Amino acid sequence: MPDQIHSYVDEAGDPNLFGRRRGSGIIVGNEGCSKYFIMGKLEVADPEALAVKLTDLRLELLADPYFAGVPSFKPERPKTAHGFHANNDLPEVRYMVFKLLREMGSDLRFHAVVADKTVLAKHETKRREQDSKARYQENSVYDGLIRELYGKFHRIADEYQIWIARRGKSDRNRALSEAIEHAERDFESKFGFGRNAEWHINVSDPNSTVCLQAVDYFLWAVQRFYERQESRFLDMMWPQIGEIQDLDHGKPGGTFFKGEERPTMETVFPRKHEGKKK
Repeated sequence: MPDQIHSYVDEAGDPNLFGRRRGSGIIVGNEGCSKYFIMGKLEVADPEALAVKLTDLRLELLADPYFAGVPSFKPERPKTAHGFHANNDLPEVRYMVFKLLREMGSDLRFHAVVADKTVLAKHETKRREQDSKARYQENSVYDGLIRELYGKFHRIADEYQIWIARRGKSDRNRALSEAIEHAERDFESKFGFGRNAEWHINVSDPNSTVCLQAVDYFLWAVQRFYERQESRFLDMMWPQIGEIQDLDHGKPGGTFFKGEERPTMETVFPRKHEGKKK
């Protein structure tokens, strides 16, 4: 059998920069609009085993009288009763899911790309000033981060099976395939050889493809760090994080956090951290 890599892709935050009404301006950081847009991929050594473990845990919690009557556990609500989602799950549930994922050890490997939307908004505003017909395309940011994720020298295989969480109702398979094709060209240009691999892209949802629930949890930990400056979730999962590329931190081209060089309050938010200390 050829060497395969199974990876699961999702996003955290949103790519929105401007209000829907003409002239409403930049809304980054306003209520309901994130400050960062994050794309993550989780490589899973044994997808079937992870899916079984997550499903068994969910069924065990559903049968636990401790959670009886909890709204998110009611079958009529599309929340924990149907699948884990870190933003919807109770803190007790989150702890159990994180513990399960951590116990999977090196069978799980997560990578992320982080974009600061304030920087994106400045670039987009400048572009609009130079060209009055220019229009911001949210999907272009999404596709650009996919390209960043898969253009890196991560583990190489003969075949890549990719499951991407569905966005909205539109079918974007062609655009996603083009983003991967761009990533392959980027890789060859940067490293001098092609991977010559087969790429299979599948668009799905977390209830149907259970491993997407796992990448959601890793993304939530990264998002919690960037949006709320809370590091304990990221610290807990750091041994399974291969790399976080912060596109807008530090030198041009961004900063790569990996291994011993992990993101901290002092390195990523130095001024805010100093202010809190005082």
